[in-house]
This record gives sequence, structure tokens and C-alpha cells, in this order.
Amino acid sequence: MKAISYRRYGGPEVLEYGEVPEPKVGPDEVLVRVRAAAVNPVDWKCREGYLDPILNTVFPVVTGWDVSGVVVRPGASVVEYAEGDEVMGYVREDLLSLGTFAEYIAAPVRTLAHKPAALSFEEAAGLPLAGLTAYQVLVQILKVGRGDTVLIHAAAGGVGSLGVQIAAHLGARVIGTASERNHAFVRSLGGEPVDYGEGLAERVRGIAPEGVDAVFDTVGGETLKVSAQLLAPGGRLASIADPDVTEYGGRYWFVRPDPEDLAKLSQLADQGAVSVHVDKTFPLERTADAQRLSQEGRTRGKIVVTVSGADG
Repeated sequence: MKAISYRRYGGPEVLEYGEVPEPKVGPDEVLVRVRAAAVNPVDWKCREGYLDPILNTVFPVVTGWDVSGVVVRPGASVVEYAEGDEVMGYVREDLLSLGTFAEYIAAPVRTLAHKPAALSFEEAAGLPLAGLTAYQVLVQILKVGRGDTVLIHAAAGGVGSLGVQIAAHLGARVIGTASERNHAFVRSLGGEPVDYGEGLAERVRGIAPEGVDAVFDTVGGETLKVSAQLLAPGGRLASIADPDVTEYGGRYWFVRPDPEDLAKLSQLADQGAVSVHVDKTFPLERTADAQRLSQEGRTRGKIVVTVSGADG
């Protein structure tokens, strides 16, 4: 099968498009014919070796964790899925080896959910990792509810744009940092946009003078420091970008595969509460270009790679 892999850490130039063995299908896995795979910042961070201290790596590595596609063959003990089912998944192993930027992936059932009928394969591929990140932080860590005021950073990005929609669905007032060119987009998601950068604290206090009840940090560093200062008494703080959040009394989070959470996101998409904005698509052989664009950090919504093969 065709796939995108790398044999050593490095820049986009180490990515190779070519033949790799088709994956074996374990008893609790399903073989998925990949239709689309979304690009996430963690992809290039893995490729450059930033996660080497915490994840074992077996080269060559097929890159990618997000996927949408069609079940070709369920494993021997799988009852959740049948041939022909449309699925999406956050297919993260406990090591770096077999990823989703390929014609086929053997996905454990614990990483999958049925694809929302309301979303295309390209849109559905962009939902698992970013959606699970936003859902788990907002629901499980920050416990956002009706009447809360929530500050979400990088609100036009993959995680942020889904976070704005989820928080709004939970009944919160949502303030989202974004560049001016993305303000209308953030408003369309249900958020109140503010410019990030110098003067952020004053801008947020201008519209939430008593502070915010919760902050979802996706940036870290100085942004995290400023965020801690914007919390109202008893406010909650979580970060997916900076483990130093604990110094401010907050919680660090690394997204986990969870089929129940993923099924809930699928339901929200079918209800129209959550949508996925696909900023740009690339064919599989141009995955290096897709990761370059992701690494620039200016994407609105998601970048998605589409996969074609013998059956289209």
C-alpha cells in the first residue's frame, strides 16, 4: 500500500511517499480504508523528534493520528463495526510506528467512532484529535457549564475553533483570541473575538471586567502567564501547550483516545452543534506540503490530506 513515512527525524524533507506493508489486523482492530487524514501540529513535532523523550519510535514511522474512512475487515473479536461502516478515529498507539497517512490503517476499536452523517470524510478526519482535545479539556478538566465565561486561545485554529463551538453548546459565554482577519470566523462559531498579543489582558478585562471563569490555553509561555491573571476568584485553568500550567494552579492535558467521547462528538456534529472548517486539502503524496503549512501556524480550522486508491 502507499503511505507517507520517515526513517529518521527531521524536517518535511524526510517524509517519503511509497510502498509499505499493509498492516496486520489484530482481534480488537478493524482494517480501515483511509479516505482522509487530518494534519495536526503533533505530526511535525513527532517527525522532528520532540516527542522522543516520551514515545518509543519504531522506524520507519508512518505519520498521522487522525483518520476517516470505511471498514474493510473487522478483527476476529470485533462486534462494534462491520464491513462498509464509515468511521473516524484518533488512532494513537503507545509508540510511533503505524499512522494514518496511508491507504489502510489497522485501528483498535478503542480509537474509533461511527462517522457523523452530517460531515464529509474530509471534515470528519479533522474532528477526532482536535475535537477530543477540546471536549476533554472543557467538559472533564474545566467543567464548563451554563453561565460560565470562558477564554479560549487560538480560537480560529483546529482545537480552538472546535472548543468555541463546544463551550457555546455547553451554555458558556466564549471569548476567543484570534488575529483580526479571523474575527468574523470566530463570531460565526459563537465566540467574541479579541486580538492576541500585547495588551491582551486589557482587552479581555474590557469585555469581562470581573475576570473569566475558565481559560483554555493552547499557546503557553507568556500567554499562559497572562491568562492566569485574568481568572476570576475560583477560576479554572488548563493548558495543552505548557506543563508549567501547574505553577499557576492549573492542569496540563494530553488528549486521550476515548470511544465514548468520540461518539459524543459525532452526535454533536449530526445535531449541527459542531462543524469542522477545512482550510485546505492536499493529496497524500503532498503530505510534506501539508505539514509545512501546518508548521506555519496560521491555519483557520483544519488541513486535511485525501487518500485515493484502487477503489477510488
